[in-house]
Amino acid sequence: MAWIILIAAGLLEVVWATALKHTEGFTRFWPSALAVSTAALSFVLLSWAMKNLPIGTAYAVWVGIGAVGVAVAGIVALGESASPQRFAFLALILVGIIGLKAVEG
Repeated sequence: MAWIILIAAGLLEVVWATALKHTEGFTRFWPSALAVSTAALSFVLLSWAMKNLPIGTAYAVWVGIGAVGVAVAGIVALGESASPQRFAFLALILVGIIGLKAVEG
């Protein structure tokens, strides 16, 4: 169950970071409200997952899911670069996430 909570926390990190892009320095209410509320929920879920997972593993996986998710969201929704090199490095992050899950059990 801790892994499911951790994945949900990572996905919420994608939401808040993407919303943060649209806040324009917290001058736009709805994107700001979405960013702050999903960030808070993401942190809460991360802390719950850390009850049963090592801090280093949990934090690395949370950040990895967020980093890959935000990069993909930027490519898909914001027209950011979709170069093969970028995808290769994102794949390396995914390998790290999967590796941490595999050794943690």
